Amino acid sequence: MHTSTDGSAGERVDYIVVGSGSAGSVLANRLSADPTRQVLVLEAGGSDRRKEITIPAAFSKLFTTDVDWNYRTEPQPGLDGRTIFWPRGKVLGGSSSLNAMMWVIGFAADYDRGAELAGPRWSWSSLEPLFRDTLVPVSEQRDPRPQTGTLLEAVQEAGYRLEEPNLPASDGFTRTRVTQRKGDRWNAHRSYVQPVLASRPNLDVRTDAHVTRIRFDGTRAVGVEYRHGGRTRIAHASAEVILAGGAVNTPQLLLLSGIGDPEQLAALGIPVVAASPEVGRNLRDHLASLLVRHSEPGTLYSAETPAQLARYLLARKGMLTSNVAEGYGFVRSDASLAEPDLEILVAPAAYTREGLHGIPGHGLSVGTVLLQPESRGSITLASADPVEHPVIDPAYLSDEAGADRARMLAGLGIVDRILSSPVLAGSLRPGYIAPDGGERLSPEDRLVAALDQCSHTLYHPTSTARMGSDAASVVDPELRVRGVTGLRVADASVMPEIIRGHTHAPSVVIGEQAARLVLDTDPASLAHRA
Repeated sequence: MHTSTDGSAGERVDYIVVGSGSAGSVLANRLSADPTRQVLVLEAGGSDRRKEITIPAAFSKLFTTDVDWNYRTEPQPGLDGRTIFWPRGKVLGGSSSLNAMMWVIGFAADYDRGAELAGPRWSWSSLEPLFRDTLVPVSEQRDPRPQTGTLLEAVQEAGYRLEEPNLPASDGFTRTRVTQRKGDRWNAHRSYVQPVLASRPNLDVRTDAHVTRIRFDGTRAVGVEYRHGGRTRIAHASAEVILAGGAVNTPQLLLLSGIGDPEQLAALGIPVVAASPEVGRNLRDHLASLLVRHSEPGTLYSAETPAQLARYLLARKGMLTSNVAEGYGFVRSDASLAEPDLEILVAPAAYTREGLHGIPGHGLSVGTVLLQPESRGSITLASADPVEHPVIDPAYLSDEAGADRARMLAGLGIVDRILSSPVLAGSLRPGYIAPDGGERLSPEDRLVAALDQCSHTLYHPTSTARMGSDAASVVDPELRVRGVTGLRVADASVMPEIIRGHTHAPSVVIGEQAARLVLDTDPASLAHRA
């Protein structure tokens, strides 16, 4: 049936999928392919039809709106005590509706490391065909800015090479490939659900449906409670409940439902269904920091002019098709490292103040990203109220040895070298947009100021419901939540460790693999194969 905003209490289906994001949309499509299975997808947010979702360069205008969960971290001692804004998609398509559309799959070695921790199904050789066969359209930039080409020349002058994107091992730079079709954002919902929704009466995608608790019969998950239309409603699942809410919402829902650290649950008066102390732990995220220089005109500061709007509307060309970070590459903070530990992003725009206040003027941004931080954070409950935001503490740069901070400063040193390239002399104007007044600081102080004042999330939280072969992991290698039955998790929260890539692509593939795992144990599928 069509996307629904009405629901009935006590309805019964085969599968309930909580969340319609990068993995949830895949599950909606794959599980409903058999018309005998009733699949209900519950999405806390609303429609993905806002023009700012479709227009690629407009993604930061979605921050803090009704399609964003609008999270804030706890104050971060490692970042001068600042709280960091964490946008997450509360809308059909989840965070694939407001991300920067970068399709960066990471390194083969990262997936093979995951296989060491969670079994051979998660190796690069097992997952690589799924990356090739997703329904997400991935394309070259439709109309990249000339400044991006100049920035990539500067990268070469700094001693790095250009190469093809999405190689299983990478040591160079490339233009970004994006999840777009003919200049429009193409999120997970549009890729997997919208094409089949009208023709599948067994698939119900219900918006504005905030799941507040998983219902259990003993230790078997049998359904969920959710808020919809001002009422608490119940949906029953005869086969499985699958959580696909992401690295913040999934552990929050597990904890609210009695799966987590017994001491934490007892303190909030939540009855324990299954003791699982690692729920919400092991949080890892990609921290980004950048330098922004004043530049000559021609950057994305001009994207909202009438001429650019007309070009987008008439031809799906121009600045509004940009994903902002139009180029990236992988580098080492230390030449002795076996593999890259940093990503460098280049953008023909002054991306400042976490993207919350627009582009302040013409500028070029070059940033660094810490790919596999030693620091570990957590998602915990602020209260037993399911509407209250959880406590998010990524604990950026908190590792005792200080390696994370040292590597970020090394990355900013590389950024500074790129921005000092002679090839940029004709593009830049004097002074820094970020950090403010950076031209008045020594090079060393400028890097420290950038790290403390300009760092923000790259929007890639993972690992808060860690998958593993060990008994302490939250989910097993088949994504089943330990200590209960009838419940799985399929989203970035299950990653054993964070990958050296961006999380949309692997989350889609987690959804694909999850669908195969579910169908492998589906009674109807087993009976049919027999």
